[in-house]
Order: sequence, then structure tokens, then C-alpha cells
Amino acid sequence: MSFQRTLITSALPYTNGYIHLGHCAGAYLPADMYARYMRLMGEEVLYICGSDEHGAAISIAAEQEGVSPREIIDKYHADNLDAFRRFGMSFDWYSRTSLPLHKETAREFFLAMKEAGHLTERAEDQFYDPSADMFLPDRYVEGECPKCGSDKARGDQCDSCGAYYDQTELKNPVSLISGKTPEVRKTSHWYLQLGHFQTFLEEFVGQHTEWKDTVIQQSMGWLKQGLEDRCITRDLNWGVEVPLDDAEGKVIYVWFEAVLGYISATKEWAAHNNTPEAWETWWKDSTTRYLAFIGKDNLVFHALLFPAILHARNDGYILPDNVPANEFMNLEGEKFSKSRRWGIDLRDYLSEFTEPQHVDALRYVLAKNMPENKDSDFIWKDFQARVNNELGNQLGNFVRRSLHFLQKQFDGIVPEPEADEYVQSWQRIAEAVRNGTEPQPSAVEVLGPQGFELVSALASGMQRVSQHYNQFRFRDAVLESMNIAQAANKFFNDSEPWKLVKDNKEQCATVLFACVQTIKCLAVVFEPILPNSAQQLRELLHVDTLRWSDAPMPTVAPGTAITDAPILFTKVEDSTIDAQVEKLKARSAAMNLHEHEVEYDIPENVVTFDQVMDVRLKTATILEAEKVKKSKKLLKLQIDLGYEQRQIVAGIAQYYTPEDIVGKTIVVVANLKPAKLMGIESQGMLLAVNTTGGELRLVIPDGEVGAGMDVR
Repeated sequence: MSFQRTLITSALPYTNGYIHLGHCAGAYLPADMYARYMRLMGEEVLYICGSDEHGAAISIAAEQEGVSPREIIDKYHADNLDAFRRFGMSFDWYSRTSLPLHKETAREFFLAMKEAGHLTERAEDQFYDPSADMFLPDRYVEGECPKCGSDKARGDQCDSCGAYYDQTELKNPVSLISGKTPEVRKTSHWYLQLGHFQTFLEEFVGQHTEWKDTVIQQSMGWLKQGLEDRCITRDLNWGVEVPLDDAEGKVIYVWFEAVLGYISATKEWAAHNNTPEAWETWWKDSTTRYLAFIGKDNLVFHALLFPAILHARNDGYILPDNVPANEFMNLEGEKFSKSRRWGIDLRDYLSEFTEPQHVDALRYVLAKNMPENKDSDFIWKDFQARVNNELGNQLGNFVRRSLHFLQKQFDGIVPEPEADEYVQSWQRIAEAVRNGTEPQPSAVEVLGPQGFELVSALASGMQRVSQHYNQFRFRDAVLESMNIAQAANKFFNDSEPWKLVKDNKEQCATVLFACVQTIKCLAVVFEPILPNSAQQLRELLHVDTLRWSDAPMPTVAPGTAITDAPILFTKVEDSTIDAQVEKLKARSAAMNLHEHEVEYDIPENVVTFDQVMDVRLKTATILEAEKVKKSKKLLKLQIDLGYEQRQIVAGIAQYYTPEDIVGKTIVVVANLKPAKLMGIESQGMLLAVNTTGGELRLVIPDGEVGAGMDVR
């Protein structure tokens, strides 16, 4: 089928944390590269994304930080959008699922599902926390996985083995609100009857044999097991409220409403452009091709559940033509881990590597190592090698040498080629290569062996790059793009313009004319990967627009004044890389200190010397203190450890007022794993004495002792 336009989406990033480099390589950079490539091809493209802003994880993050969910999503939405902008993401529209238009869209789909008979209400058992007076959504519960035994399994899914289950199947469940064992109580929820779409989805996936093996295999694996009803509502106070009279306190499950954010964002884009009905062209016209770029953790939702939702609406919605899911990118051989602080956030990279060339360098390395068919690695030493050897010594070196020579020998003015038929011969050879025909011997003769080899490399290289993009093989596209830069360097070296300028300046002019045209070609082919460098070259060459079809053609006119010979990529030094590796290790090591929980045995039990030495006791000064609401025992303290400030919660409110203890120096366990008390995170434990009268008294060092001292 012939498509007239291409709709592109990237998985909506969840706003309970920052975008990291693994996210970029998985769902965002490939989509941006493809969108840029399609625009260069002259195709009509709409690239949609936005923040996923509902669900239990955001509520939990808000509780941990002591703020409202709105403050959490506003913070991360703004920071992630700014990081995306600086990373060069070319979204046509970036929206939010907390907007009224999205909520309206989600409710419409919910009610349409209900009216069509695809939803069923069901009473069920669910964990309930009496102390918090609330039913516990899946992410509010942890326990042992009923399948593999992992002790950090979530309420609905185990991250260790990937199993899905009902939360009441968890062994030894614990409420993340109170830390207590929850009760099991009855509640009711609406379920989407996915079995209604079993046959449809089997046919849908079966007809897309061109999809990645991972996508097909995982989708068919679900289908072979048989699709079961899936809960579509949750007891939660943050999300899209269920539009039914008897559903107070319930919201639409985020897995259902988040994917609808692509549609609501397109509606918002259309309204912003004063064409409110235009969104339907992108979502309901069969000549629109829809591509959903995701990581493999979102595969089922986009290959099965979202198509089922669109199909069930029965209102002309198109389905994904492809779901180019990527695997995961690791960091220095280990998985990105928020809990272990093993990762590189995009905003952190951009705050340290601030120049446009650094953005392009990161995009290039992530694209070259993209986890297309298997997990890959971001390694700092590899980053250094690729920037220095490939971007610097290949691409940057050719541009620098060519333009520096042009400045020195031709005053920066693009010269006329020696032969009158040179431009026409170039065009004929490029067209012949494109069409797979033999070039005219006369054209080959005019360009000479080296010129013919260069033009053939440009035209055939552009074709191969295009083929790779069309098949979502981004790593191969990057490789072939750099091969063109290598061919350019070979042409420069083989032509030896430094000799020609002495013996045959007219022929030297022809070589420099060819080099300028090649730089223009490189600006086009690298634009999807290196948008900042491409723009720099385009402005340098006075090229208003970049078009894929023009790339191998000699379109930069003789007489064009080029005023600079830039160094596109500066060398990345060993010291820079060593500092990044050490910073990563130090941050992770600091977090690991908090993972050594100390178990205090009853008095008659003994502990080893090593166990005692594992406990890090530090002096700390109390900066602030306040009572914890709804608690008679707890005080929330802000303390200074000398090297950092922390918050701890202590059960001393019956013995000390806030005014009594501000300014005092106390002793704390500095490497205790953080815990939540009354929903407030405590990052340590103070030491106190149980007196014979049953009171608590703080352990206070004798004499003048400052904060941050070791206690032995």
C-alpha cells in the first residue's frame, strides 16, 4: 500500500524520574533519526510524544519526596522536556496526560468500550492497608514472587523473571505505605475482555512478518497462552477518574489511558495549529502509516493492547504499521539502576558536556551502539574512541582539511571545476548509480578515476543508508554514513591537492570543488544523527535546505564564499573519561553503603567484629526539627553530617520538643538503608539511651565535637 504521510510516536516517558541514556537509545533517538530522515526525503511527518503522568509510581514518588503528585509531574515533565530539547529531539508536539483534553479522550474510550460490551465488572480480593485506610494498587505492595521467589516483586509483575500475577498471590506481602502486612478485602473493578480480540490480534500480528523477531515472538507468545481479561481500573486518588456514578475513588488504569496520550497529543497539536479536525487525518486515514517506537518493556502494550483498543473503538482508527522495539542498553556492563544509582541521566550529561558538538557526539555513540536486536553497552572508553577516531579523525578531519586548504589556496571561494562538462558528468554518474545502469564512458573520463570513485561512493552510499533507515537498521545506517566520510578522506588523500596546487592549480580547483560538494553530501547524510553539525555545515555552505535526493549532486555553486574551516569535534581526553568513570563508581558505592542493613539481635546473641565495623557511626548537627502530623512519637529532623545534609525521622517527640534539640550534636547510623515512617523517608537513625525510668535520652558527644566525625 502507498502511504501519503507517516505518524511517529515514542513511548511516553514516565514522570517519576529523569530520562537516562538507556531510554534515549531505546525509544527516542531511533524515532528522531527516522523522523529526520523522512523529512529529508520530502515526506509528510508528524512526530508525537509527551509525559505519562498518572499511576501509582508517581503517587509513591510524591509521598517519598513529601510533595503532591502535581509537583512531581511538573518537575520531571519540565526537566525531561528541556533535556530532550537540548538533545536535539525534533518532536512536532510534546504533550502531557494530565491535561483535560487527554482525560476527556480516555473517558470517551472507556465509555465506548463499556457500551460495546468489552468491559465487565468483577468483585475481587485486593490488599488493603488499614493504617493508611486505602486499597493498595500493585505498585504499593512488595513481596516474594510466586514464580521465582524474588523478594522484591511488585504487586502485579516480577522484574526478575517477568511473570505477571494477581497481587494476592504474592508471598509475605508488605505495604509500601506503612511497612506492615496488608489485609485482603473485597473491592470491585472493571476488566477489559481481551479474549474478544484474540482472533483479530492473531491475524494482525501474523500479517506483519517484517516486524522484528523479538516483537513477533513476544506477541505470539502472549497469544498462544490465550488472552485473559485485564483490569482497567484501580483504587487510587491520582489519575483519570472513571466516568461512572458508582466509581468514586477509582481511576482508569494507566496502562489503558497512557497509550491514548498519542491521540490526545495529536488533538492538541491540531488545535494549536488552528486545524482542530486535522488529527483525524493522522489517526483515521488509511493512507497514514503509523510507527510506534518503544523499548522491549513496552512491547506488549503497543503490539497487542493498543491495537486491540483502537480496533474495539470501531471508529476508523488506523493500527501500527510497525513497532520497532529495541532491547536494553546497559552501562559499563551493568543494567541501569535507579536504586543503585548506576546510570547517566541525560540532563546530567548535558550539564557537563554543554557544547552542540557534545550533543552530536552522544547521539552518534548511542546510535552506533543502539540495542536493536540484543542488549548493548554504553562504555565511556568506547565513547572516547568513537568520538576521537570516527567523528574527529574521519568526518571532522575531512571537513577541516578541505576547507582549510580552500581558505589557504582559494581565499575560501568555491572554485570552478577544470572541465566545462564536470558538473553534468557528475550528475550523470550519480543518476546511473542510482538507477543501477552503466555510466557513460565520457562522463567517467571527465571525472577521472578518483572522481568517479568518489561520486559512485556518494550515490551508492546514500542508497545503502536509505535502505537501512527504511528497514529500521539504524546501526547499519550510521556505519554506512561514516563509510561515506571514509571515501571522502580517501579521495582527498589520493588526489594530493597539496601537490596539485604547485603543478596544476586548475586540477586542484576541481578537487576542492568536489570536496565542497562532498561536505554538503555529508551534511545531509549525517543530519539525522548529528543535527548540530549538519546545521553548522549547511550555514557554512549557504545551503538553505537539505534534501536527500540532492545529497550526492554538485549543488554548491562556484563562487560561494566559505568563511571558516571549523573543528567539528575536539578530542576527548583521558582525564575527562577517567573522571566520568570514577564519578559513576563513587555514586554507586555511596548508595551501596545504604544497602547494608544492620540486624540487631537480642542481648544474649553475639555479633562478629566485621558486623560491628559495618556500622558507620557519625556525628551530626540538628539543623531543623518539626513534629510529624498525626503522630505523637515522631519528629522529622534535618541534620548536617559535615559532608551532606539529610532527613531522618526519630521516635523522640515524647521526650524532646523541636526547640530543645535544634543545634545539638548527636550520633547517627549513617549507612542505614532508608525507610519510610508515616510516609516520610528517613535516611539514617540517631542513637539514644533507654534510661532506668523508661525515657529516651540522646547520645551526645562530650566536649566540642563538630559534624561528620567518626564514632568508634
